[in-house]
Amino acid sequence: MKITKTIGRTILGVVVLATVVTGLNCSSSSPEGEPWKPEQLMEPAVLAEKISSGKDVPVLFNIGPSGVIKGAIDIGPGQESANIENLKKELSKLSKDQEVVVYCGCCPFVNCPNIRPAFTALNEAGIKNASLLNLSENLRVDWIAKGYPMATK
Repeated sequence: MKITKTIGRTILGVVVLATVVTGLNCSSSSPEGEPWKPEQLMEPAVLAEKISSGKDVPVLFNIGPSGVIKGAIDIGPGQESANIENLKKELSKLSKDQEVVVYCGCCPFVNCPNIRPAFTALNEAGIKNASLLNLSENLRVDWIAKGYPMATK
């Protein structure tokens, strides 16, 4: 009886440990299969500081239907192939070492139809310093409501 309880506790411990480890692996902000890596997510405050200071400002592409951040090139929604072709043309004019940031902000990443085609285009263009602006909710919540710089019309 004592051996059965010990074995049972050991099995339970292994199951709990496996569940915890699996949960940690699945909680990544950039799930497996995404075209970006977690370290390629740029926090909004970092980009806002670069824009405000005018130092080390990356080339910024708006690939969604939301508002245009100050200094961004408005490409249009990345789900449309013509817009991705325009993005590729713009990327071909840049050095592969140029820092490039894309953003959409129409909705949370999990639902966004625009960021994956655009980030895939960055990868295919060989841009070494590519980032995705981490607008986890949307542009309104994660950028505009914080008073970060927007383009003036």
